[in-house]
Amino acid sequence: MNNGLRRFAKREQIQEPERCEMCREVLDDRHGHVVDLEQRSLACACRACYLLFTHEGAAGGRYKSVPDRYRHDPLRPLTDADWDDLGIPVSTAFFFTSSAVDRVLAYYPGPAGATESLLDLDGWDRVAAEHPLLTAARPDVEAIFVSGREAFLVPIDACYRLVGTLRMAWHGFDGGQEVREALATFLATARERSRPIADSELGRPFAGSEPGRPNAGPQPSRPISRGA
Repeated sequence: MNNGLRRFAKREQIQEPERCEMCREVLDDRHGHVVDLEQRSLACACRACYLLFTHEGAAGGRYKSVPDRYRHDPLRPLTDADWDDLGIPVSTAFFFTSSAVDRVLAYYPGPAGATESLLDLDGWDRVAAEHPLLTAARPDVEAIFVSGREAFLVPIDACYRLVGTLRMAWHGFDGGQEVREALATFLATARERSRPIADSELGRPFAGSEPGRPNAGPQPSRPISRGA
């Protein structure tokens, strides 16, 4: 067990209350999360701090609250040919725009956590032209999660929560039964919570920096880390 897991186990044993990582307020079970764009990390936030960072440009644009939005597009499902165009070597992955590196990134869950996959950006553009759901996710805070050709727009923290669950449960080459059950539960939740995406939600660029926010410039890409 690594040090991070030891800290988690110790916290569970003494039932230490979880606190907002912005103001140290004790959190309830349904707290939100905030993305720290400079540290590429997720922080737990109380309701007041979460609402503060829903405003564009709060804290100089460093922090963004993660929306609780689930969407799908039942009229335009992905095909095997679409997946081949993306060049992803596995059947489950999530895609999001990092404004730090100004491009779409692709990750898939595995025994080591979130692993980046080299994405064919030309292929992405071709697929996105036929599937506008892929262009609707908000940079840094939402992702397109795809498994078995089902595609959902989901909060980015949901993806990393799943990644952590699968990493802890992984056994053998393909993860084992516990991993398959966890993925099935995630997909069932996404289906239950998703609404068909509305025309008014389409057309938002899924790549690049947000309008009015200066580009941070090229930086090494890495998955968002979960705060302790």
